Amino acid sequence: MSLFEVSHLSRSGLSDISFSLDPGELVCLSGPSGSGKTLLLRALADLDVSAGRVCLGAVSREQVPPAEWRRRVAYLPAESRWWAPLVGDHFPDAQPAMFSQLGFGEEVAGWRVERLSSGERQRLALARLLANEPEVLLLDEPTANLDPVNTGKVESIVRAWLQAHRAACLWVTHDQAQTARIADRVLVLDSHGLLEAAA
Repeated sequence: MSLFEVSHLSRSGLSDISFSLDPGELVCLSGPSGSGKTLLLRALADLDVSAGRVCLGAVSREQVPPAEWRRRVAYLPAESRWWAPLVGDHFPDAQPAMFSQLGFGEEVAGWRVERLSSGERQRLALARLLANEPEVLLLDEPTANLDPVNTGKVESIVRAWLQAHRAACLWVTHDQAQTARIADRVLVLDSHGLLEAAA
């Protein structure tokens, strides 16, 4: 049984999108700029209004309170938002292991958000997302601002998360080399709709 199933999803800018994700699976999503990749992720996370059926296991999103759905089906935007002055304010519990895996010391919890680079924000936003223990990750170019070393760390952390939690991931990327490294399958969104790329 699929972990995440999308049937005939439509919203402004998208129509009749259907696909599924299996437990442990990482699927890369590519397509031209403006094709609707971010619109799709936002619809799947129930951040924007859409029609169609979206299910987590046997449970449809209409059966789950919106805040709970967004915890379990978690969207990481390309530009993360921060609402409190300190990094640690955004984490319900200390995350020393996750901080370390992402290349930070424990002292990062005391850093002011305003001092973070775009790449540091991107890595810490992933840690914040995983702290909520999501079952489906919707990642919008999560390594776009990262150097190769930190890109590798993020790729490893996400893959380990999927394996350990039997979670699934839809990862937007324009990087073909990255796709070749990490993808179990590749979906392409363009003017014709959503298609599976040939292996």
